[in-house]
Amino acid sequence: MIFNIKFDTMKRTLYLLILLLTISGCQIRNKVSSKKRDYSFLTDSLHIDQQLEKYKLPGFSLVVFENYKIVYSKQFGLKSMDSPEKIDENTAFSTASIAKPITALLCFILEEKGLIDLNEPIDKSLKRWHLPKSKFTESNSPTWRQFLNHTAGTTQEGFEDYYEGDKLPTLEESLLGKIPRYDKEIDFLFEPGTSWQYSGGGYTIIQMALEDTFNKPIAALAKQYIFSPLGLKYTTMIQPNEKGFLTNVALVHDKDGKVIKTGLPITPQVGPSGLWSTPTELAEIAIEIQNALRNKNNKVISHHVAKNMTDVSALKKAVGGWSYGWQKSFAYNNYDWFACNGSNTGVGGNVMGTMKDGNGFAYLANGEKPNRFPVMGQTQNTILSLMNWNGQFHNEGVQEIPTSLKQKLIETYNDFLYEQGAETKIVERNNRLFVESAILDHFRSKNDNELVYLKNGFFKIMDYPNLLKFEFSNGKVSTVILTRDHLKTEIQIDNKGK
Repeated sequence: MIFNIKFDTMKRTLYLLILLLTISGCQIRNKVSSKKRDYSFLTDSLHIDQQLEKYKLPGFSLVVFENYKIVYSKQFGLKSMDSPEKIDENTAFSTASIAKPITALLCFILEEKGLIDLNEPIDKSLKRWHLPKSKFTESNSPTWRQFLNHTAGTTQEGFEDYYEGDKLPTLEESLLGKIPRYDKEIDFLFEPGTSWQYSGGGYTIIQMALEDTFNKPIAALAKQYIFSPLGLKYTTMIQPNEKGFLTNVALVHDKDGKVIKTGLPITPQVGPSGLWSTPTELAEIAIEIQNALRNKNNKVISHHVAKNMTDVSALKKAVGGWSYGWQKSFAYNNYDWFACNGSNTGVGGNVMGTMKDGNGFAYLANGEKPNRFPVMGQTQNTILSLMNWNGQFHNEGVQEIPTSLKQKLIETYNDFLYEQGAETKIVERNNRLFVESAILDHFRSKNDNELVYLKNGFFKIMDYPNLLKFEFSNGKVSTVILTRDHLKTEIQIDNKGK
């Protein structure tokens, strides 16, 4: 009897041990298989080689990251149509306006170290040149922070590139308007902090303030505080005419696929548009910000800096929302995203990251707009469609729209989503409401922008980041209130008639 009990006990123990080992083995295999997930389906679905040929695009470089890790990196085409050299993972491109969030990041890091105060008027830090007098700034001198989120109100959106042999303007000449595109000094359009206007000139002022304060080029400051600490070897703000410029670079091309002059654009306005980088290292910067947002595995950027620089800080006239250097106009796949696209003559790209879960992508292309835009758009839409990312942005619960309210909303309006003047419609299909907007459709490339009524009384549009509330006068919508975090803006409605 005792033997039987012992034997049964031994059998049970052996069975439990086998079961535990089996479960453990399954877990290990699952972890291994997760790490070894095959992302070749992206290559098979993107058809980028065929697109390069179709649109005469010289080259394209792409990186996708998921769960805070780079999971896919693929390069296509050539550095130059005049050479057989292929683009590789370490080939850097001129990134144009992607320089802006890097400049903003530098400023936030310097502030955290106590070296500058972003709430101080920036004019106090300028030595070579000072802000022009304006009726808009008589009692409200703009701060660093207002230049960083484009609420300072300055003119000068963007700049032309220069090449070896061209006479390069100084920063003073640029701000005085002694450059192509501009014939007068940078000026103010409104009182700082009251509206929003994209301004490369504002970031040029930031560059000058940094260099005047630290007696160093912005390229040296960015390397010291960002690029070197992160171990980035192929990212720089050094220009092609300067010592230390990168050697593995993609040349810029015109719409006919020909190299523009030397192929190496020189950008004196480094702060707004002088960054060179690779999609891999742009992704590494984005992942560092994502890790800092969750305050885990971040090495250089603190949680405080990441949160502050990616928080929505401008909503009025701000194309759906803006933070400091980062555009916050998107909610793809029900995530809140930080994003920046860059576009210079013959080159451009994009970097986008989710505010949580560590997903995103970066790509750069060395062709002109008609050559690269179709490839970039198709690539972005395919990634968003295939990666099965699904967040919980604006997850406040849904309720049925009362019939009387539904009927009052069906109408044609001016653009209440992005304030860019595009006609916007609310229509009914299958007893549900949808918003038709050329801008929203362009961003998402699909016409299924459902307008959903939430239990808190707000509305949301699938994959649009702001909550909406409608106010009525005489039975028609008179005002749309956009709300995001602690910000809101009211948009007066011009009903165009059904």
